[in-house]
Amino acid sequence: MSKHITPAQAAALIPDGAVVSVSSSSGLGCPDLMLKAIGERFEAAGHPRDLTTLHPIAAGDMSGINGVDYIAQKGLLKTIIGGSYPSGPSTAEPPLIWQMIASNDVAAYNIPSGVLFDMHREAAAKRPGVITKIGLDTFADPNRQGCAMNAAAEARPVVSKIQFYGEEYLYFEAIAPQVAIIRATTADERGNLTYEHEGAYLGGLDQALAAHNNGGIVIAQVKRITKDGSMRPHDVRVPGILVDYVVVDPDQKQTTQTLYDPAISGEIFRPLESFRVPEFNIQKIIARRVAQELEAGSAVNLGFGISANVPRILLEEGLHGAVTWVIEQGAVGGVPLLDFAFGCAANADAFMPSPYQFTYFQGAGFDASLLSFLEIGRDGSVNVSKLSFRPHLTAGAGGFVDITARARKIVFSGMFNAGAKLAVEDGKVVVEKEGKLRKLVKEVEHVTFSGRRAIEQRQDITYVTERGVMRLTPDGVVLTEIAPGIDLNTGILEQSEFPLIVSDTLKVMDGALFVDRPIGLSLAVKPARSLAGACNG
Repeated sequence: MSKHITPAQAAALIPDGAVVSVSSSSGLGCPDLMLKAIGERFEAAGHPRDLTTLHPIAAGDMSGINGVDYIAQKGLLKTIIGGSYPSGPSTAEPPLIWQMIASNDVAAYNIPSGVLFDMHREAAAKRPGVITKIGLDTFADPNRQGCAMNAAAEARPVVSKIQFYGEEYLYFEAIAPQVAIIRATTADERGNLTYEHEGAYLGGLDQALAAHNNGGIVIAQVKRITKDGSMRPHDVRVPGILVDYVVVDPDQKQTTQTLYDPAISGEIFRPLESFRVPEFNIQKIIARRVAQELEAGSAVNLGFGISANVPRILLEEGLHGAVTWVIEQGAVGGVPLLDFAFGCAANADAFMPSPYQFTYFQGAGFDASLLSFLEIGRDGSVNVSKLSFRPHLTAGAGGFVDITARARKIVFSGMFNAGAKLAVEDGKVVVEKEGKLRKLVKEVEHVTFSGRRAIEQRQDITYVTERGVMRLTPDGVVLTEIAPGIDLNTGILEQSEFPLIVSDTLKVMDGALFVDRPIGLSLAVKPARSLAGACNG
């Protein structure tokens, strides 16, 4: 029996007060047509009302995929729990969901993406919840905001702090969805799903299990339906026994602004010369210096921002393949893509489901992470998740907390302050006009990464800017390198709200970084893994 129904019929299956889990990553894998149908049904009939929606990674963006904004209507949405949210430039009007959050029309929470996936897994197995150290001493900690994004959320906590075997943990209660809305490329008549045109598997399987095992329904949006029995079983990522209904959107985008690119889904491999390398500018200088922190043979996580260009630096230096890139959406290896295709990778070695990629991150299975910062605090803490003066500039934390909680080495990159006018002349950085917003602050507005826990866990933490390099030590943030042309006092020390420690061995950054030609990058080789006490003879 075919499970194919129309989007309107599927929307009518969602009752008032339901908990609805949505699989997506901004424009990647977003079941946009289904979300639109839910919004249209509410506008026409006033139902479904008072939904709670779960979004491990954001649904939609500000560049062509409406996503959650279709259902961001007062009365329709009562609670939203997201790992991340649509974000965009300060010059644009905030997405509707951000307007609802700001006006307390919806109780909104930001739970780290990996933890939110864990909550689905616990719900699927009918276990009580997640006990974890992920999020301690960050905004997820009840001693701070406890994941609440507004006053409406503060009244209903979603996380508590507990003692377990003499140690401190966070406890997130499992939430069982009544509806899961997931997306794939193809469904057969029995609801088996394949993902051959998708840029990632995301968390559809775990979300479907959570809904199905708790008596709920699973709605899959796909591009096409094929005959029963025509799929190779190894290709099926979500079996039809978990899928109740199938909605077809033949025009669904592969990701934002991309209808279909076979390189994104790993069906073809692009020639390396087809990837553009960054033009020479201040951001490229920072990315080059970040690249100098890497070791050949390592697995390295990448975040959005300046660090996303580091793979292109290695391409330009003839070192593609020296490092294996791993991103939270699930791609392993290849070349992570930029702009509207961020979260995808071309020429990938493999695609991991996002929940398992997060398990890899939470357990520090990787070697290093390259991430951005909005603010750095006196204690080394980093904020990437909240700026009150323009909240939609950030997407929330996403997987940042999961990735950084135990990472052995983290390199944060960004501009030293915001709004400065800079130039590079004769291999030196010239500050033509200072920025008005300082990014090295006494206390960050939102703790997305805890410097205090980093010191306790002996994590290797570096901050790279266009003016210098800093490292986190038990004594504080230490300036270890300075860019050529930058005055120590006026260009760095006076631009920080807290007193930076200047290393006794302060040195000038590598001059090759500041010249428009390859830098001759050479990477040390990561030592082979071995077990203590093993016999190598």
